[in-house]
Amino acid sequence: MTAEQEADLDPRPNGWHALQFVALPADTNQHGMIHGGWLAGHMDMAGNLACTRETKGKVATVAIENIAFLSPIQVGQTVGCFTRILALGRSSIRVEVDAWVRNLDKEAAWVKVAEGLFVFVAIDDNGRTRAIVRT
Repeated sequence: MTAEQEADLDPRPNGWHALQFVALPADTNQHGMIHGGWLAGHMDMAGNLACTRETKGKVATVAIENIAFLSPIQVGQTVGCFTRILALGRSSIRVEVDAWVRNLDKEAAWVKVAEGLFVFVAIDDNGRTRAIVRT
């Protein structure tokens, strides 16, 4: 449990709800658990969606600074990725992505299972770095 979760008696997702999906049996590793690579890919996609929305154009992943896996995900749980833009440079954008799960029961509380920091760069149609247009 992170210090943030320990300090917050009623933790809840925060940021833009960029992506939501259900963990399925096909997403498990050889031990029957949802594997970290599967979740990392979804977190990267959520970060990409948030940065595309912010920059109003294409972006590419430059770095995954870190991902901390806090708790396992069970088959059948709904997974939500929530994003927060942390910094906007001339062409780069840094975003925090948190993954939360809950059971399909709509009354179930969200539980944080992973958090990560991603860096994207804005690109043009030729894949070259472009300046982020600020409005």
